[in-house]
Amino acid sequence: MRHVRRGGLYLRVADPSWRDPLSGEYSRIRGGRWNAPGTFGVVYLNATLDLARALVRARLEDRGIRPEDILPEAGPVLVATTVAGESYVNAVTDAGLRSVNLPTTYPLDRRGRIIAHRVCQPIGQLAWDSGEQGIACRPATRGAPPTGEELACFDRKKLRVETTEQFATWFS
Repeated sequence: MRHVRRGGLYLRVADPSWRDPLSGEYSRIRGGRWNAPGTFGVVYLNATLDLARALVRARLEDRGIRPEDILPEAGPVLVATTVAGESYVNAVTDAGLRSVNLPTTYPLDRRGRIIAHRVCQPIGQLAWDSGEQGIACRPATRGAPPTGEELACFDRKKLRVETTEQFATWFS
């Protein structure tokens, strides 16, 4: 596996009812792109505000909802956290993707379809078992900005909430 150094300010889209929006417990139970259900926790973070907005738009569209239909107090909050500068598995560059046996077209396969979670989860498990801190990756979110990047932080260290912005403030 190749590595990239990442750190600094990252953003998490969270449900306003979550007691601890920077916990990987929900993903440990339910699974995600880089972790199978019941394995280990991952906190999925966005590197930019544009990517966080694209994530919300895609989730709402999947449910037939427009952002303007959301009550300001019911919409997702945006949580900011600072991630310590460390080495992460590289699923961003072409060389990094090849090193984890993903196509350089990631997050799409060679036919233009989104690569399934079941393909990525064994990579995440190998990284977890190897003691990695997480995976820096290209976003698989529909409508993501071309230069967008996500950070899948493994639940090895506790992240701290720095700020929380209400939906009406950050999504506009």
